[in-house]
Amino acid sequence: MARVSAARRLPYSLGLRNVHMPSEFTLVRPVALPAKSGIAHVYSSVNLADAFAIRLPLSASSDPDQLARFIFTHQPSWIGNLTHIRDVIVACFGLKTAKHLATLAGDSAKGRVGIFKVYSTNETEIVLGEDDKHLDFRVSVLCSVEPAPESGRQLTLSTVVHCHNLLGRAYILVIAPFHRMVVKASLRRAASVGWPQATSPRRARDAAA
Repeated sequence: MARVSAARRLPYSLGLRNVHMPSEFTLVRPVALPAKSGIAHVYSSVNLADAFAIRLPLSASSDPDQLARFIFTHQPSWIGNLTHIRDVIVACFGLKTAKHLATLAGDSAKGRVGIFKVYSTNETEIVLGEDDKHLDFRVSVLCSVEPAPESGRQLTLSTVVHCHNLLGRAYILVIAPFHRMVVKASLRRAASVGWPQATSPRRARDAAA
């Protein structure tokens, strides 16, 4: 019994919510690309555009930078295996690998979130991405400005991709189903682990007001 109790206390010792989140907070829904997002009109043409939303509890942080880092730090382990397979394939074409981008992240942590370069950030949104010779992409983590009564905020993770050539278009055609699977699994995992909390009790009360 003592071992079970300790395990249940672990998320709180890490400053996280209980791992047993209500189902409404682990439901990931496909939504339209938010018109107010910084990536909505970043490219004149896109080869992939999607967005997925999940509810945030009232007590969760509303800092998009913190939320983005949390999402990409707590991804399911199988995503790492999938990324390794992707790296082996794209390296044959001289494209950037996640391993290479990770070395850049180590050199300039403030300018990157995980392997992604930070392009812009404000109080409600952080825009990440990377440019390569076959395609450019941007990822947005957008948090709704005001919490809805008794339902918390909404976090939307959006992606847009602009391809430069046939290789890029072929790559997106193959990778798109896996990309969507990864995004949805990453959001569900973050919710299940427990979102980081607002920085202070006062901030949490303000969010609920």
